[in-house]
Amino acid sequence: MSPINLDAVKNLLREYVTQSQQAVELILIGGLALQAYGVHDRVTVDVHGELAGELEPLLEFLRSRQVPADLGENISGWSVVAMPPGYRDRTSVWYEDGKLRIRLLHPVDFVIAKLRRGTEQDLEDAQEVAIRFYLSPADIQVAADSAIQASPKDTALFTFRKTVDIFCQRIGQA
Repeated sequence: MSPINLDAVKNLLREYVTQSQQAVELILIGGLALQAYGVHDRVTVDVHGELAGELEPLLEFLRSRQVPADLGENISGWSVVAMPPGYRDRTSVWYEDGKLRIRLLHPVDFVIAKLRRGTEQDLEDAQEVAIRFYLSPADIQVAADSAIQASPKDTALFTFRKTVDIFCQRIGQA
């Protein structure tokens, strides 16, 4: 798979909206979100995000252009650990043109999204955003507590809390 960048995806989405006349509102997560946050050396090969709009036609469009995508209408449901309540309300608009709106998670919500998955790449991405946006361990703990309160009771919450604690120690030393 070839790396993709934010401008290429923005242009593809504009093309899709023009051709389909369908509105697209996408909350970016993953490597493309990092690029939008200003981390220009972050390479990615796919699009991750929460989509408000018709999912299947957009996925088909992206596939036809060899762009893998992991999209859903509710990123909070991608893990046993919920996103902090209100995450959609805290997004910011990164790009808007007619029927296309690309949004970004608030940095602390992005960090929580990454810590829910917890791979080494996710931890690196979360650390980059935490440092870039001056997020304190306390900011992250508050958001994590909110996510835990919104989550179904499950042993995965214990693992998530440990991941958050280790991550907060990591950024406290950075």
